[in-house]
Amino acid sequence: MANHSSGAYNSPSLSFASIQSADLASSCIMATTNSTNYGARDLVGYGEHTPNPQWPGGAKIAVQVVLNYEEGSEVTPVNGDGVTETAASELGLGVTPMTDGQRDVNMESLYEYGSRAGVWRVLRLLEEHGVKCTSYAVGKALLLNSAVGAALSTRGHEVASHGWRWVDRSAWTADEEMENVRKAIQAIKKTSGKPPRGWYYGMVATKAGARSRALVAQVFREEGLPLKYYSDDYSDDLPHWVPMPGGGKDEGLLIIPYTLDTNDYKNAGYQAFITANQFAEYLIDAFNELYREGEEGHPKMFSIARVLATHATQLD
Repeated sequence: MANHSSGAYNSPSLSFASIQSADLASSCIMATTNSTNYGARDLVGYGEHTPNPQWPGGAKIAVQVVLNYEEGSEVTPVNGDGVTETAASELGLGVTPMTDGQRDVNMESLYEYGSRAGVWRVLRLLEEHGVKCTSYAVGKALLLNSAVGAALSTRGHEVASHGWRWVDRSAWTADEEMENVRKAIQAIKKTSGKPPRGWYYGMVATKAGARSRALVAQVFREEGLPLKYYSDDYSDDLPHWVPMPGGGKDEGLLIIPYTLDTNDYKNAGYQAFITANQFAEYLIDAFNELYREGEEGHPKMFSIARVLATHATQLD
């Protein structure tokens, strides 16, 4: 992907200023006081004729390269959980969790590969091609391997929040979720040197409640930090604005949709991609179609996310 010199390879924080065009801003109608309610569904969006986001340098497409970092924060008795992790590993679907406080050391070691070896391989590859990424990093995972947060920061990558733990949050109370948001912010600041400016929970296989966006925005506001964007959204090929939950008049929150379609999570038992070449071909097809639309005057964006691809065969 790095060979496409005409693309705009920007993390959300870098491209934020470039997408505040009048067309994009007009998609968000502000109220006098923005509600903390999630709001009605928007099934229309920009419609057939999408606006030009004016990517830097007149680029026809913006590619967001994502490194999800979760290792060590997953479900395990080591973290006080009663069961073991079953998702996002080479073991695929149908893994039965161990219970009664028993550890699944095979699953643990599969996650440990990512923090011990895989993350460094990916960072070397990005450096080799001169590509900057956004790392959606879990706070606890960074605390368990603080060298990763430091490396991301010193190499010019963006460290955004992926939550405090890589767990199902659907049963949390509002207070519990807000405390987890605070812990995530503090961990990222401690390990990378600065707090996150964007947020992406993920955990798409679990129940996603409508209150999370407002709770995250509230904690950022209480901490005196700007929440520049939120990415728990899969609804479009372009960023769009929504009213800032609990914010003032004309205060908006930028939604940068996450492209789950081009996430290597599909390797985890779905048998979507068996080889690196198959995944690459899929990404290239997506790039080419969106680039063609950009040449026709309607530039788009998409993200490439790494969850599993850290082994040598997956990055060939």
